[in-house]
Amino acid sequence: MSQLDFDTHNAFNLDEIYSVSGFLSLCHSTIENNIPTCWLKGEISNLSRPASGHWYFSLKDERGQVRCALFRLNQRNIKFNPENGMEILLHAAPTLYEARGDFQLIVRHLEPVGVGNLQAAFEQLKTKLRDKGLFDAKHKKPLPTKVDTIGVISSSNGAVIRDIIKVLNKRYPFAEILLFDCVVQGEGSAEKLAQALYAADKSERCDVLILARGGGSLEDLWAFNEEVLAKAIFATTTPIISAIGHETDTTIADFVADKRAPTPSAAAMMATPDRLELLTKLSRLHTNLLQQTQQSLANYQYQLEQLNLRIPKPNQQLNVFSQRLDGLHSNLNYYAKTTLNLNQSKLNTLFEQLKQHSPSADITHKKALNQLAKTQLRNSIKRTITEQNLHLSKLMQNLEKSMCSSLEQQQNKLSIYITGLNHLSPLNTLSRGYSISMLKNNRVLSTTIEVKIGTLMTTQLRDGKIYSKVKKIENIKKN
Repeated sequence: MSQLDFDTHNAFNLDEIYSVSGFLSLCHSTIENNIPTCWLKGEISNLSRPASGHWYFSLKDERGQVRCALFRLNQRNIKFNPENGMEILLHAAPTLYEARGDFQLIVRHLEPVGVGNLQAAFEQLKTKLRDKGLFDAKHKKPLPTKVDTIGVISSSNGAVIRDIIKVLNKRYPFAEILLFDCVVQGEGSAEKLAQALYAADKSERCDVLILARGGGSLEDLWAFNEEVLAKAIFATTTPIISAIGHETDTTIADFVADKRAPTPSAAAMMATPDRLELLTKLSRLHTNLLQQTQQSLANYQYQLEQLNLRIPKPNQQLNVFSQRLDGLHSNLNYYAKTTLNLNQSKLNTLFEQLKQHSPSADITHKKALNQLAKTQLRNSIKRTITEQNLHLSKLMQNLEKSMCSSLEQQQNKLSIYITGLNHLSPLNTLSRGYSISMLKNNRVLSTTIEVKIGTLMTTQLRDGKIYSKVKKIENIKKN
């Protein structure tokens, strides 16, 4: 026996016959006990995502491929979306799927080659939301020029809210600050930020919103790269400024927000005007107002002087115009009274003519005719109803007579039929001295052919039955 045959004999015991399931179980334990977990690099193909939530795919290179399974619980730390054709690096444990006899890898972790897990997820979501139009400039809302209340969505424990309050107290202390406290890092923080943003928007108390967080790594800022928060920002009706991390940090929230500030302090400055600038502008407006007022007074003074030069002795001319006005007023009163009297006379004449042609008498006559017509119609209806009732009564009497006559005819026919039936009845025949012979099954005997010597018979007479046995049969000879 060669060394190879000896080793094979020791490994599988050639004297033993395995069942298929036993052999697969042996292979399964051999693979898992002798091949450790390892890292593999290759290209994804045949990717499928059934309703169970697990991912199944093949990892291949130019010379071979192997089946892989990534179960749902191992997907928690995978932020990007695997696709066919993507080159990946995965950590997996080899095993044998005994139900089909397939060699496969149970994937524990995977990441794209050449780029980090989070960075790949960032680029994928960025491309997806850009294609949906969430970054388009046409959706950006302008910041308000007048700000009374600023809503801040951030954590109450961080330095962000203190920096914003410090800037606003110095720059624009007139605005009220509403803090919508929320966690900004960790599991579920994106959903909680979206809920806080929704509450701030629906409160309708804020003129502008600031979504803020301090600096940190890509993992620390990941809540602001989630799709649920991006959609919440896009759905807000209140203008929103994003101030996430430092100036070099960029998140998905920055692309969706109406404005991006490099820092939370810059967001506070962007949301409000500068108090000193407002005071300077107010002083400049005050100076312009004084100059415009003085210029207008000078123009009105000049116009007044010109009018005085054009109208000599204005008081004397005013007296003349006043006297003329009094005369016109007297004439107007006279003509008004005359016209009123004339029109009153015409009105009285027309009123008398109208009384002569008043339609009241005609209306009263028409009412009387209508009442008479109604009375005649009512009487006619009553007569018609009475006549119909009389006719109906006659019809009922005729119907009753007809029914009685028909019933009597039917009773007579029934008596005739009963008499005929009595004549044909077998009982009547028995009463005349005849009898009826029957076999044991109550079948009427009508010919001697139906009996033989010893046959039992029953003979029905008028007053009873006779039971007999045939001892002799005599047939009547036919001529």
